[in-house]
Amino acid sequence: MQQFDFHIEQRIAVLSESGSLTLELNRVAYGGNPAKLDLRRWRDGKPLKGVSLTDEEAKRLLEVLHGQE
Repeated sequence: MQQFDFHIEQRIAVLSESGSLTLELNRVAYGGNPAKLDLRRWRDGKPLKGVSLTDEEAKRLLEVLHGQE
């Protein structure tokens, strides 16, 4: 498996836990790029599948979820 650099700049919330798996919302910088809002499963401090959103994408998602299209 390929290694990559990441840095959690802000821990926002742990949404769920199951054993060593957590679903977390954080602000994470990957590969030296600017940090993005990151919703992802983690196991033992290692990122698994998830999604990263820019601030603009996160604002749009919030609008859609609130029915303000």
